[in-house]
Amino acid sequence: MERYDELADRYVELPNQGRAVDGYGYSPEAWRIFPRYNVVAAILEQVERLDPDRLPKFSGLVDALAEAADTAQSPFTQPASNEVATKAMAEERRLFQSTLQGWVTRGGLRVTPLAYRRVLTPAESAERQEQLQQRWGLVGRSWHPMLAEPTPPDALVVTEASMWDEQGLAQVRAALLEMSGGRVTELREYGADYLVDVEMFAPRYTGAEGVWSDDALTWIAFASHEGTVAFGGQLAAALEAEWGDLDRWRWSA
Repeated sequence: MERYDELADRYVELPNQGRAVDGYGYSPEAWRIFPRYNVVAAILEQVERLDPDRLPKFSGLVDALAEAADTAQSPFTQPASNEVATKAMAEERRLFQSTLQGWVTRGGLRVTPLAYRRVLTPAESAERQEQLQQRWGLVGRSWHPMLAEPTPPDALVVTEASMWDEQGLAQVRAALLEMSGGRVTELREYGADYLVDVEMFAPRYTGAEGVWSDDALTWIAFASHEGTVAFGGQLAAALEAEWGDLDRWRWSA
């Protein structure tokens, strides 16, 4: 969401300039900004619980978006008795509502379709985790090389930096598209789990470890907090065969 990026940039650029700070180390100006993108993130997650393939009719969609603006919450949208932050978050919710109403009244709104991205239901997440445990030996939501047993010889483990390199990430996505395309399930150590199109597949550690797979369970990917990304199954084989400078990124224990 553009609004999230805008607010994040503003927060990163905040100068302290000797301003008074509270017990958390934040200035009043900081409290007027960063709670806003916490609200935007919470709204985004609630909106993404809607299935883009099965959206309600326009009036129902407007109601769902308005409800997200009013009710979306996360652990980060409930600061401890901070009036400045509370007002800032309320203002951000009103801004979302105002923007939504602007879309409604404008008419003839044209948008560019986005890649598919949907938050999984708890039942979907639990089912996929169980499937991965049975098929690939997932332990909780962890896989190789973080497990006690040796990493299988046919697994490919690369450094996490390879997935922040645009060419490396493009290589992985291209391999998936060549194999089958389709959509990818993403389970995280904490936070929301997702179903996404291949072009949004990014096996990276973002503060929460992640595990990815396809519906047929023909492959698995796991990003750990130790700076590794491991691939198994058909995807590992495809990358071994097609990734030209793979040796540059191989991980060794």
